[in-house]
Amino acid sequence: MQAFEPRPITEETRATVPTRDAAYHLNRQRQTLHTWAAYGKGPIQPIRVNGRLAWPVDAIKRVLGVQ
Repeated sequence: MQAFEPRPITEETRATVPTRDAAYHLNRQRQTLHTWAAYGKGPIQPIRVNGRLAWPVDAIKRVLGVQ
């Protein structure tokens, strides 16, 4: 299994990131993000792609105050 090595959010080139990466950048547990998605609450909402959650990088940057 490959080690988790996220790139800095300022260098992220993908439009969306998986829950693991989003949780890392937002300093939250993955389950917290799943709760946000399930109840429609939280500072950002994911895009659902074939049952998986994809978190918009632009929204993560906005919440963190990063350009």
